[in-house]
Amino acid sequence: MTDLANLRQNLVARLEELGHRVDDFESSLREPLDPDFAEQATQMEGDEVASALEHSAIEEAQHIKAAIDRIDAGDYGDCAKCGNKINPERLKALPYATECVNCAA
Repeated sequence: MTDLANLRQNLVARLEELGHRVDDFESSLREPLDPDFAEQATQMEGDEVASALEHSAIEEAQHIKAAIDRIDAGDYGDCAKCGNKINPERLKALPYATECVNCAA
């Protein structure tokens, strides 16, 4: 299997994991509040955290989908701003990077 095919497979797996995570967050956010007012305050704080984490997961999933599209289109690893190749170490650290280090700075 080529490196890009392996990367694509890993990105698809991560996307699936994020989908499950978002489903879990949405499920927990739909749970009714406790009748105890003090407990409601604690639950609402937890809901704020869950909502922020859900948003982060959705945002990461969008980036991953775009990276998969770039792999499929054959332009994965090209900087969206300058067109140069993105350093492989940068892509290793952030597989959905769209810009080289210079353009990202």
